[in-house]
Amino acid sequence: MDYPSSRDELLNRPGRPTAARRRALGGLTDDWLTALFEQAGADPSQTALVAVGGLGRGELCVHSDLDLLLLHEPKTDVDSIADKIWYPIWDAGMRLDHSVRTVAQARQLAGHDLKVDLGILDARVIAGNPELGDSLRGLVLQDWRAMAKTRLPELRESVLERTERSGVLSNLLEPDLKESYGGLREVTILRAIAASWVADTAHRSLAAAHSDLLDVRDALHVATGRNMDRLTLREQGPVAEILGDENSDVLLRRVLAAGRSIAYANDEAWHRVDRATAPKERFRSVRRLRSSKPERAPLAEGLVVQDGEAVLAVDARPDRDPVLILRGAAA
Repeated sequence: MDYPSSRDELLNRPGRPTAARRRALGGLTDDWLTALFEQAGADPSQTALVAVGGLGRGELCVHSDLDLLLLHEPKTDVDSIADKIWYPIWDAGMRLDHSVRTVAQARQLAGHDLKVDLGILDARVIAGNPELGDSLRGLVLQDWRAMAKTRLPELRESVLERTERSGVLSNLLEPDLKESYGGLREVTILRAIAASWVADTAHRSLAAAHSDLLDVRDALHVATGRNMDRLTLREQGPVAEILGDENSDVLLRRVLAAGRSIAYANDEAWHRVDRATAPKERFRSVRRLRSSKPERAPLAEGLVVQDGEAVLAVDARPDRDPVLILRGAAA
């Protein structure tokens, strides 16, 4: 299979970057990697080629790196097989992050490395024994849930550190589509929080915002000819043209709106995590023990605070109180 030529033919077709094109590119890449796996002479019962990162999530952009894991049973010699897979990828001009491990080794590493942990949660078997990949993902998911109350604070700290470095996407003129808070990395974080079963992360507007950022990132790769995530002022005009936006201002407004939606979903998710993991009071007053009603504190007329959230008071009449929402915003 002549992957570079097939890839170029796909990417040179008329039209803007879309989810459909990313799926087509991912499918083409899967087929190529499957062929490399088979040509390498890998035993499909003892090994598995696993995609993590963008390829694993089905979000492969034009110049995305390939992130691959070659899983194998213990005592299986795979060094020469790995070389026969990795070298053709490099020869094709692709950037590759690769590793070779048993299920036990990968599980152990995930327990100490958040990046590896999150990657395996989104892992997908491309070729070989699917039971190896399913076993690894199942074990890592089991560990993630068992250790969620200690690992989620660690994850949150990493988010705060990243935000210090890359800023809040919706506040930036040159946002990093991947690393700024509210960017693509936050969608991965939401999936990790949901996988922990600690808090719900459902948000209806997230899919559209996520797709918007992926389209912009894809167009940025086309405009620059390389793997680039910072949407600089210089590149905003060409990216807007590729996507069919009227001008760079329209593009930036769309990007910032997507970032706000994703950041809001994450803010909500972390708030729920805080509520779920907050230390419970060891002793309660007799009055509280006798009452099954949740504690409420006044916030504004028609509004109270319950469990850390603003909710309607019992006597609130939002249908007859048009400024209720404004009082809530002011409070």
